[in-house]
This record gives sequence, C-alpha cells and structure tokens, in this order.
Amino acid sequence: MRLVASDIDGTILGHDGRISERTVRAFHACRDAGVELVFVTGRPPRWLHPLRDQLGHTGTVICSNGAVVWDLESDRVISSRALALESVFEARRIIQGIRPDALFAAETLDGFHLEPHFLGGNSAGLLDEVTPAPLHETLRPGDSVVKLMAIIREGTADEFLADVSPAVAHLAAATHSAPNMALLELSLPGVNKAVTLAEYARALGLGAEDVVAFGDMPNDIEMLRWAGHGYAMASGHPDAIRAAAHTAPHFDDDGVAQILEARLADLGVRQP
Repeated sequence: MRLVASDIDGTILGHDGRISERTVRAFHACRDAGVELVFVTGRPPRWLHPLRDQLGHTGTVICSNGAVVWDLESDRVISSRALALESVFEARRIIQGIRPDALFAAETLDGFHLEPHFLGGNSAGLLDEVTPAPLHETLRPGDSVVKLMAIIREGTADEFLADVSPAVAHLAAATHSAPNMALLELSLPGVNKAVTLAEYARALGLGAEDVVAFGDMPNDIEMLRWAGHGYAMASGHPDAIRAAAHTAPHFDDDGVAQILEARLADLGVRQP
C-alpha cells in the first residue's frame, strides 16, 4: 500500500457533511506512515472544502470524475479534459429526444450553468450565485465543460443510464453517482476516475499493484477494477460491489477506516 485513492461522498463523507473522527485518524496515520493520499471524486473543485476543513488535506484531488486534476493548496487546475460545446449541445439534443422531460446543467472550469427547474426544490443556495437559463444561452466559446449533467424526475438512474449511454457514447461517457436521484454525469469519452488516477500514480512511479482504492457508486467502477486493491463499500451500489475485488464494511461502520487500520497493521505501523 503506497497510494490510497478514495472517493468522497458515501465512501468517507456522510449525508451530514461529516467525515468521522476514526476515518480522519486513519488517513492521518497513512500520511504519517509515508503513504500517498489522493481523493478521486465526481465533485467539482468548488466543493472540496471538507477535505481541507476536516482532513487537513492540501494535496492533489482528482475531480469531476477524472476530468479535472486540482491542486487544493493553491486552488488551481493542474490539468483538465473538456467536452467540445458542439458535443454538449448534441448530447443534450439526443438525450432530450429519448427523455423529453430531461433537464440539464453543465460544470465548467469557471462555474456552474443550469437550466430552469434543474435543481427542483434542492437549490441549496446555488440560485444565489447562478441564474438559470438554457445552456445555449449561457455557455460561450472558450468555456471548458468538464461535466454535462442530465436529470429526470421519474425513473431510476440505472434505467436512465441504460437508455442514454449507448445513444451518446460517441459524444460523451455517461455514469451516475447520486444514490437518490436519476442524475447522469457525462464527460469526454475515455475519461473516468481510473484513467486519471493511473496517470497520477504513474507520475509517482507507482503501478496499480501499489494502489488501494475505495468507492461506492457506478462512477467508481473503472477505478475499483483498475486498482490492485479495489474496495467497494458494502453500503454501495450493487454494480460497484460486483466490480471490485474486495468489499469494505458499511459506511456507517467506518468501512474505509477499518481497512486502512488493518493494512497499516500488516505493514507494522503503530497507530493511536
């Protein structure tokens, strides 16, 4: 275990926005033992504050399902892979042809664009910063769209993904990570958490066999398969559990911390 790569939401961060004290201690013990830490998330850079505030992490974060590599210490982008605007608008057209009730939003390197009613009743303060409008009115040439999102109010994310993914595969790679809504996340084809994590590990002189990875949702599947030691949370999506070689205990039981503690003990690392 030379590199720990962990998803955030549903893996180490709960619905209350907190990382447990046990999990914090386990990550600190890894760091103190010389194990590299990188967090690999679907979140955009502006939502990474729990890592800094609760873990004291100021290193690299792989964001937006692998489309962005972010330096948390300097709050700057290290690298990114963006969708062409033509692909964004064409994917939107195709998805709306399949599901006319679909609503859309886009993450760019500079902010968030959303169409009217995309958030429903879950604005969470975002509408204080963003004025909803059709994407073709707010996206401009030069905008780097790192994630296109599509949501429907009826049906499941798995059903939505099965309907949409084959139709847009030539334009964007689709996945999902929200457990309680039918929200799809679309990125540049060939971009996912595993691809960017593999590049990051290689830059450190590490291979898949050196990596312990944790995740819980379909957007983690490629990463869990790639890592030499991929752990899906027992509380995670069935597809993630099937994809991983190992299963970590339930999130509510501090599953990530349990695995890290055991692996550190195997390395002979004394822990508090």
